[in-house]
Amino acid sequence: MFILFFPDSPTEETRLLILTHNGTINGFRKGCFCLTDLLTLMDQVSECLDSGKPVDAIFVDFAEAFDKVAYLRLARKLATRGITGKVLHWTEAWLANRKQRVCINGTLSTWLLVVSEVPQGSVLDPLLFLIYISDLDDGIINWILKFADDTKIFGEVQGSAQQQQLQADLATLLQWSKDWQMLFNVKKCKVMQFGHHNQKMTSIHCIIRY
Repeated sequence: MFILFFPDSPTEETRLLILTHNGTINGFRKGCFCLTDLLTLMDQVSECLDSGKPVDAIFVDFAEAFDKVAYLRLARKLATRGITGKVLHWTEAWLANRKQRVCINGTLSTWLLVVSEVPQGSVLDPLLFLIYISDLDDGIINWILKFADDTKIFGEVQGSAQQQQLQADLATLLQWSKDWQMLFNVKKCKVMQFGHHNQKMTSIHCIIRY
C-alpha cells in the first residue's frame, strides 16, 4: 500500500489533482462519472449554441490504453510529479519483471517479459494511468475532457481560423500519442458538429494517421 503525503492535509481529491496537474479528468475520481463528463461537455456546448456559436467536438479513443503504459516512461512521469525515493523504487519494483504466457488446449507458450501495462484490478492502476496521461492537455488551446481512455477536444468554430486551431489541437494529441507510445484507435475516433450554421469539416475525419 502506498501513502502519499502532501502539506496542509489536503483531501484525497486534492491529492489526485496535484498528481495529475489538472481537473479535466472525470474518470477514476470520487464523485466523477461518465454522466459528469457528458454534463460538462453539454453545459459548455449549450452555452455556445445559446450564443449562436457553432461547436465541433472530436472524440478519440486510445487503443488498448491500459496495456500501453510503458514502465520506463511511467517512472519518468512519476518523478516529475514529485514521487521519488522509496515510493518510486517500490512502484518500479512492483511493475518490473512481470511475465505472461497463454494456454490453449493445455499447451503453454513460453514466458514473455511484460514491458508495458498497468496491472488491472489493483487500486494503483487507475492512479498510475491518470498520471501517465496527465500531460495530454499540454499545448491544447480548445476545451479538453478525459474519461478513462476516452478523450474529447471541442471548441467554437465560427470561422476557418478556429477550425484550423481545432485541427492543430488534434495534431498535438496525435504527436503526444506517438511520443508516449499510446496510439489512438482510429476507427473509434469520431467528429460531432453542433449548430445550424456549422460548416462541415470533412477533412478532419481522416487527419489521424499513423
